[in-house]
Amino acid sequence: MIELWHCPDARSFRPLWALEELGLDYELHLLPFPPRARAPEYLEVNPLGTIPAMRDGETFMTESAAIVQYLVTRYGPNELALAADDTAFGAWLNWLHFGEATLTFPQTLVLRYGTFEKGRADAAAEDYARWFLSRLRHVDRALEQGDWLCAGRFTAADISVGYALLLARHLKLSEHFSPAVADYWERLSARPAFLAAKAAQKMDLAEALRA
Repeated sequence: MIELWHCPDARSFRPLWALEELGLDYELHLLPFPPRARAPEYLEVNPLGTIPAMRDGETFMTESAAIVQYLVTRYGPNELALAADDTAFGAWLNWLHFGEATLTFPQTLVLRYGTFEKGRADAAAEDYARWFLSRLRHVDRALEQGDWLCAGRFTAADISVGYALLLARHLKLSEHFSPAVADYWERLSARPAFLAAKAAQKMDLAEALRA
């Protein structure tokens, strides 16, 4: 049984969404954010204290985009992964990691200084918000070619970038989405597996509150 340690709408939403897209069985451990401070027992699972953490047999991973790549390739073949000989393979890998390294990174600083340490570095939060939005234009350019980022279909790359758009909504950056990105977000957030992942985290949250 795959185990995923998750905070609602944190980076761990990427692998949760992928698990739902793949229809895999999993056990979801829902934690308050940030778990290193609010669930110190989690440090026994992941000494880094970061989210996500995923265990699949002897495999243990903590990087959200890498976990998505692992899941869609380990449990393939499926439509979420591209083969190495596919002409869009390089683009798929690039988008898969662009979602985390290029889009989500500046957002985490907006979250830190705009929410958790508000007032300490307002200028820094604004700067990183602009940084995120400037890089989001790359998504706009890709969407000129079709509804999805690469290969002409929904893939794991869309999960990775899609999570960055989910986080942008929480940070109130979505009001700056271009029409194309806004439409792309609507397609992503209407997917049955996206909705199932959202429902799964809500269900577990309710159970945690009753415990």
